[in-house]
Amino acid sequence: MWVIPVSTMAKKEAIVIYPAPWVTHHASMVELANLLHIHQPSLYIHILVAAIPSQPLFSASASASSAITFNNLPTVDLHPPTTHLDTLHFDFIRLNIPNLRRSLLTISESYTLNAIIVDFFCSRSAFEVASDLDLPAYCFYTGAAGSLASLLYLPTLHNKFTQSFEDYRDLLVDIPGVPPILSSDMPSPILKRNEMYEIFLDISTCLTHLAGIILNTFEYMEPRAIKAIANGLCVPNSATRPLYCIGSFIANAAAGGGDGVPECLKWLDSQPSKSVVFLCFGSAGFFSMQQLMEIAVGLERSGHRFLWVVRNPPSENRNLGIDEEVDPDLISLLPLAFLDRTKDRGYLLKSWAPQTAVLSHDSIGGFVTHCGWNSVLEAVCAGVPMLAWPLYAEQRYNRVLMVEEMKIALPMEELETGLVCSTEVEKRVKDLMESKEGDWVKERIIAMKNAVRVAVNEGGSSRIAVAELFKSWKQK
Repeated sequence: MWVIPVSTMAKKEAIVIYPAPWVTHHASMVELANLLHIHQPSLYIHILVAAIPSQPLFSASASASSAITFNNLPTVDLHPPTTHLDTLHFDFIRLNIPNLRRSLLTISESYTLNAIIVDFFCSRSAFEVASDLDLPAYCFYTGAAGSLASLLYLPTLHNKFTQSFEDYRDLLVDIPGVPPILSSDMPSPILKRNEMYEIFLDISTCLTHLAGIILNTFEYMEPRAIKAIANGLCVPNSATRPLYCIGSFIANAAAGGGDGVPECLKWLDSQPSKSVVFLCFGSAGFFSMQQLMEIAVGLERSGHRFLWVVRNPPSENRNLGIDEEVDPDLISLLPLAFLDRTKDRGYLLKSWAPQTAVLSHDSIGGFVTHCGWNSVLEAVCAGVPMLAWPLYAEQRYNRVLMVEEMKIALPMEELETGLVCSTEVEKRVKDLMESKEGDWVKERIIAMKNAVRVAVNEGGSSRIAVAELFKSWKQK
């Protein structure tokens, strides 16, 4: 076993954070670093940046302090270059194991390393290295506690069912701590028993051997799921790892982002309070031209004000939002004269929006979201009710949590073809903005907003969890 050398000279204390090579995951872990530094300013934090060639992450300037440093790992060769995108990412993580080991040894020459915190996608490779170096390894899970419950319970489900989830069309899957989940709503990487499924099964097993699991959530938001995990119900045949629910922490509104962004905020300034529906679908949310047309017709018929981020339809050679995007031609993508007819109550942005700033604006009364967890948390912190329109990954699963468990959203329902028709868009926008059902969701989201403020302040559940996390690696 390799052991990190111990010097007789006093060293500064540090931890290492190792994100997965996805922009949103990287952003969340930088925010985690900022949060930990605020709570312990004397702590030095090293973030290891492993960027896949041609898929750059954002600038290191996102850190809040000079005590947070970014260490770029050497580039690794990926062969063959035509590998499927999902498995390519995991190949990349695996090939970075030697770089991870060398980086930890190098950092340990100047610092006393207390722990390594890794993205859950990196948990297997990082755990192996951390074990060799006798270094406590913690996982940062970037999703909801409810979706973590499904991941931890996956080995139990694997033994219970003999076929892929996608083969059980209308089966309700029972998972501790969450409502019954339709098999078709399980996270997309595990719908079929293939290579991706095996990777997630391996990650699930690995999580039970780590020093603890860190979550960007808070007790009031997901009490049943958190309790089920903490009580060992999701890992009936393994030891339960300590759970640290330290959320919610969200990124500050980004600056820049292209022409027209300041104007969208000025436009919101001129709109009545809680009157605008905001539509934004994340960094990888793309729609066909037909779907864009349906959204446009539904918005127009709803009669409500809207701020809509429009992106080009996906092309065959697009790598799920990785390629640089040309600004969409709104006139060709949307119904004839749509822009003219809605110019007094609609504002369209091309490809990007300062989402945190928009959600925090008083004019926003509803949010149509793809159910990515970062977006959900941003809406909760801003107190904005949601329409849940999932697109990929665990987002269909999140919709169930948001609608049935947390009750902070109304569902946007698609046809069997996957298309959401204009009548559904119209109906759901009206429901959220006008109906008693929408009023109930608004009450719930305001309660969540108030609860998260309590959680992150002195004496709150998230604040206590941060203190427990620091205490835990001191005891290792």
